[in-house]
Amino acid sequence: MSSIFSLQQLVNGIQLGSIYALIALGYTMVYGIVRLINFAHGDFYMIGAYAAFYAVNVYVAQHVQAPVAVILLVSMAAGALVAELANRLAYRPLRYQPRLSSLITAIGVSMFLEYFFSALPFIGPSYQAFPEIIPKKLFTIGSATLSNYVVFDIAVAAALMVFLTVLVRYTRIGMAMRAVSQDKEAAKLMGIDVERVISVTFLIGGAFAGAAGLLTGITYPRIFPYMGILPGLKAFIAAVLGGIGNIPGAMLGSYIMGIAETYASAYNSLLGEGIAFAILILVLLFRPQGILGEKTADKI
Repeated sequence: MSSIFSLQQLVNGIQLGSIYALIALGYTMVYGIVRLINFAHGDFYMIGAYAAFYAVNVYVAQHVQAPVAVILLVSMAAGALVAELANRLAYRPLRYQPRLSSLITAIGVSMFLEYFFSALPFIGPSYQAFPEIIPKKLFTIGSATLSNYVVFDIAVAAALMVFLTVLVRYTRIGMAMRAVSQDKEAAKLMGIDVERVISVTFLIGGAFAGAAGLLTGITYPRIFPYMGILPGLKAFIAAVLGGIGNIPGAMLGSYIMGIAETYASAYNSLLGEGIAFAILILVLLFRPQGILGEKTADKI
């Protein structure tokens, strides 16, 4: 029993929570701005992983060590590009239609991306091994054995979350995002280009999901076209747990989700897969606005 509640599991949970946080932030930002639950967001994460996979292979073919920073930028750019294409082609035409139309469209976009990538001859539906771009090193802290992958995942997620916090709080586009999240019509009257703000939101959310795809490929080195389904759902639950539309809430909910899943998996792997959905039921029953949703409900 002591091994289940060990420091090692806590570290693993923080690492997993960091990946969930990058995905959950996209969910919560898009919901905060356009009130859309973008169920295709997990597939942007998958696309980021594949973009990184092929970018690494380009360097490998030239017998050159792939620069991690470049691969990270490639994965983020791929996620951002597909997110913005989904926004322009699928979501923008339905912007002022009933929300159910956008929700159904998001599910359709998700399924299209999964089956489209499965049908591509150079991808296919099978698992592919993600190449090692960072030599793995282990070191011990107390009773926990950490790898440099843990440090990398947490550091990248923390840097991106700090960047987003600064962007939203202290820049003009961040102020515009907050204004649009509160009242689109008033924002228009103040001269804010609402569609531009929405595009930036999708770009940032997609970029963060793409970065999470790279982190997953490095940490759990296999990828496949349906890899975004469960992490996408769990990240959505994390956003709901923290308070959908609330950026700090998405971060908090993600780390709670990652730690809970890791401890549950240490006891029973099947329980670990199901704990997220048990948390969702409890949140909807007892605190549907989420942990931080009361103070900043419907805000970004």
